[in-house]
Amino acid sequence: MNYVVQRLITFPLILLGVSILVFVAIRMVPGDAITAMLGTEAGLLTPDQRAALANYFGIDQPVWSQYLRWIGGVFQGDLGISTIYGKPVMTVILERFPLTLQLALMSMVIAMSIGIPLGVLAATRNERPSDLGIRMLAMLGQSTPSFVVGVLIIFVLSVFFGFVPAMGTFTPLLQDPLASIGQLIFPAITLGFAFAASVTRIARSSMLDVLSDDYIRTARSKGASPRSVVWRHALPNALIPVVTLAGVEFGYLLGGAVIVEQIFALPGVGRLTLDAITQRDYALVQGSVLFIAFNFLVVNLLVDLAYVALDPRIRIGNR
Repeated sequence: MNYVVQRLITFPLILLGVSILVFVAIRMVPGDAITAMLGTEAGLLTPDQRAALANYFGIDQPVWSQYLRWIGGVFQGDLGISTIYGKPVMTVILERFPLTLQLALMSMVIAMSIGIPLGVLAATRNERPSDLGIRMLAMLGQSTPSFVVGVLIIFVLSVFFGFVPAMGTFTPLLQDPLASIGQLIFPAITLGFAFAASVTRIARSSMLDVLSDDYIRTARSKGASPRSVVWRHALPNALIPVVTLAGVEFGYLLGGAVIVEQIFALPGVGRLTLDAITQRDYALVQGSVLFIAFNFLVVNLLVDLAYVALDPRIRIGNR
C-alpha cells in the first residue's frame, strides 16, 4: 500500500515538472511567435493588429503569468485552443491518438512475437552458433535508429519490389481492419525493430536464469521432455521480466512514434507535435507533450502495480 501511495503522489509532481519544462522550452525557440503562426501573412499586419493577436493568445504577458493561466486551465480540463486548427487542443489530439495507439500496439505485438521465440531459442542453444548469431542480431537491432530502419524498409520495398508503403493515410481499425493494419504494418515493424531486439536479449537472459533453477532440474529428473521443460515449466517464470519490459517500453513506443510518423507521413500525435513546434502553436505543443507524458506515466504505474502483484516480495523500502 505504501508503494502505491508513493507512486500516486509522484505522478502529478512529474507531470507538473514536464509541464514547466515544455512550457519554458517552447518559448526559448528563436523567432517571433506571430510570424511563425501566420507565415508570410504576418508581414501584412499592422503593429496594432500584431499587438492585438499577441494579447489574444496571451503571449504578451510575462512567462510566469502565461504559465499560471495555462496550468489553471489544464486543471479544469482545458488545454487551450490550437492556433493551427482553431479547435480545442484536446479535440485535435484525440482525433490523432487512435493512429498512434494502434501503431504502438502493433509494434509491441510484432516485437514480442519475434523477440520471445528468438530469446528462448538462444537460451536453449547457449554458446552455440545459433545463440551467437541471435545475440549479434539483437545487438544490431538495438544499435540501429528507427529512422534508419524506416528509410531502409522504404528503399528495399521500392527498389527491389517496386512497392511503396502507403503514406499519409490512415483508415480507422473499426472501419476497415485489413486496410488499417496494412497501412501501419511497415511503420509498426520500423518502430518495433529495436524493441524486438531488447525483448530477445531480456528473454534469453531470463530463460537462462530460470533453466538453472532447482525445480527445472527436478522436472528433467522426472523425465519431462525438453519441450515441456522449456515451454511449460520455464517460460511462464521467464516471462515476468519480459512483461515488465513490455509495459515500460510501451510508453516509449508512444513517444518514439514521432520519428516513424514523420518518415511515413502518418497523421498521428507524434507528427502533430512536430508540426505544432515548427508553427509555434504553443497550446498544441504543450498539450501534446503533456498528453504523451500522461500516457507514459499511466502505463508505467500500471506495470509497477502489476509487478508488485506478481511478486509481493517487492517493497518500496527495498528499492
